[in-house]
Amino acid sequence: MISKIPFFVIAISLFLGLALAVDYVDFSYSGATGPSNWGTLKPEYALCSSGLKQSPVNIIQKYTVLNQKLTLSKQYVAVANATLMNSVIHIDLTYDGDIGGMVINGKKYTFKEMHWHSPSEHLIDGQRFAAELHLVHYAEDGSAAVNAILYRFGHSPWEVDPFLAKLEDALEKLSETNETKVDVGMLNTEPLTQNYRKYYRYVGSFTTPACKEGVIWTILGNVKIISKKQVAALKAPLTPEYKDNARPEQPLNGRKIELYHELK
Repeated sequence: MISKIPFFVIAISLFLGLALAVDYVDFSYSGATGPSNWGTLKPEYALCSSGLKQSPVNIIQKYTVLNQKLTLSKQYVAVANATLMNSVIHIDLTYDGDIGGMVINGKKYTFKEMHWHSPSEHLIDGQRFAAELHLVHYAEDGSAAVNAILYRFGHSPWEVDPFLAKLEDALEKLSETNETKVDVGMLNTEPLTQNYRKYYRYVGSFTTPACKEGVIWTILGNVKIISKKQVAALKAPLTPEYKDNARPEQPLNGRKIELYHELK
């Protein structure tokens, strides 16, 4: 009977299982279980070492290929009940029910969750940023597409990310209690509805084991603002080995990075 379960359901179950079954997180970001050793930790992590289409990468702008035919159409509900969760490796946010998704190359991808990395995983012209938000989507066939938003520190403590500001109390609760989940209540879907007037696109992988390849990455060209206090709040609930949760840059191995720019 298992053969009749859609692959999409199995893939999502495995993905959520990583976040929920915290005792099974067997990798970290330093030492013997750090990124340089991920591929040897277990057979199913082999791609982390042997894969040729891994993420994240360094986006060198002068080598990007302008492609005004790139597409990305989005449709999300404006507000939904949200839950913030400490999944051990990063802080996640989920919304209840089906809140919509996006279409890339004619294929529909449904939104599943968003999570933060700090510092950023992707680089632009060798520059690493303060943080990076991943918006994770899945298609019915189990394939994945992730949109990434990069953040830089503002020039003053009063320059903050307005969306994260709404999560301040929930992040504090995650940090000061033993709870792994906090109900945020009704929350807008602002990060999902960003205006993609400029973005980069390439095919890569997930940035955590098992480093599955074939992921369509779309990185927003507009770098947003975040405060040092907000980055500290994202790190506070995590244990020391996961506070700096950015995988190092991976080689492009001949892959091209395409650029869509509305003004060009």
